[in-house]
Amino acid sequence: MTRAETLLAAARAKGLWIATAESCTGGLVAAAITDVPGSSSIFDRGFVTYTNAAKVEMLGVAVTTLDRHGAVSEEVAAEMAEGARTRSGAQIAVSITGIAGPGGSEHKPEGRVCFGLATEQGVKTELLDFGPLGRAQVRIAARDHALDLLIRAVEAA
Repeated sequence: MTRAETLLAAARAKGLWIATAESCTGGLVAAAITDVPGSSSIFDRGFVTYTNAAKVEMLGVAVTTLDRHGAVSEEVAAEMAEGARTRSGAQIAVSITGIAGPGGSEHKPEGRVCFGLATEQGVKTELLDFGPLGRAQVRIAARDHALDLLIRAVEAA
């Protein structure tokens, strides 16, 4: 069973809805979920907010948070996840913002990805450094990690 199939079965069993807010993955998490037949019973919507303006307009990320911490930060990931949850019919939302590559900087290297997970109990964040795997592999690793976060959140609900 794929991660998305596992998520679908667990969320359906608990009657939970899922939303996503994606930047560097460009909708890969939403695509993985909606690749599974029957996903319309658990997937409410996905936001692809690649620019800072989109994060502000669609998810309510504060301009001050972006200015203070940058788009690739746990603070922005938290606001993205909570924005997706509150702007949808979902009880659980995941967010991803990172540097898939190529490129990056000393302070924010290629492969650094921040995740947010918003539930009715609050928001949790984490930062992972996947390393310079290459753009495609960083995006796949981030997608898979986000699906794992969602599965654990649904199982804990």
